[in-house]
Amino acid sequence: MEKQGWDREKDHSLLECYDLDTGKREVLKEFPYLIEAPNWSPDGSFLLYNSRGKLYRFDLFTRESSELFTGFAANCNNDHVLSLDGKFVALSHGTKEDGNSRVYTVPLTGGAPRLITPMGPSYLHGCSPDGKTLAYCAQRGGEFDIYTIPVEGGEEQRLTDAPGLNDGPEYDRTGEWIWFNSVRSGLMQAWRMKADGSGQEQVTFDEDKNTWFPHVSPDGKWVVMLSYRKGDLKPDEHLPHKQVELRLMPASGGEVKRLFSLFGGQGTINVNSWSPDSRKFAFVSYRLPEE
Repeated sequence: MEKQGWDREKDHSLLECYDLDTGKREVLKEFPYLIEAPNWSPDGSFLLYNSRGKLYRFDLFTRESSELFTGFAANCNNDHVLSLDGKFVALSHGTKEDGNSRVYTVPLTGGAPRLITPMGPSYLHGCSPDGKTLAYCAQRGGEFDIYTIPVEGGEEQRLTDAPGLNDGPEYDRTGEWIWFNSVRSGLMQAWRMKADGSGQEQVTFDEDKNTWFPHVSPDGKWVVMLSYRKGDLKPDEHLPHKQVELRLMPASGGEVKRLFSLFGGQGTINVNSWSPDSRKFAFVSYRLPEE
């Protein structure tokens, strides 16, 4: 979910990837402005990110960016997902009428946006492997919960009803599970549930961290997530300009391993950014230029 109200005009963005085999970070490119939330394309050839309200493709061979035409949807936030078949991009765009985020789809080749969620605010996070269903966080009746909706549009289905923020829903590649994060146990923790909302279970049990956006690798073996130190913000806040950690855990459960810390938070790894071979994931770190 995108949080507004932060002046980030001075942010310099480092688009990076992490290699699980070598344990090393690689800076792919530095941008003298804000970029956020890379997705890795299903064919492995490019990363998709948002910047200044628009979406861009970053070619991994040439290391150059090109704008993805999204028509009137020019107020995109950092909630966007590529369909597994590579045919469309689902995105969240703040509408002119009321400023609320709503979910749209656009062909991956670019084109006119198609409205999927008439109600707002709605913040996209997941697309089912078969490309038929979208999962998102939405505020309805004053509560933020997780919903799904057919990609062709239709009636939305509410999957969570626990008090507090439930956010970041994302399908695994089997389509059986949706991973998400929730504050229902006090601190923000990683959770998962069946695709129909049943069997909701807590996955992380941190006492000193707030953990956001569990992203499952394509091979189903690993989950990477972002964590803030307890006390740096409220459990339901996902803010920029913080020292955060990226952590890794087996998807089957087990010890959560700290990979590294970085200056980031909002925009670092909002969406699934695993490479198709599950060997790497992309993320964004930030730095502020010296005054």
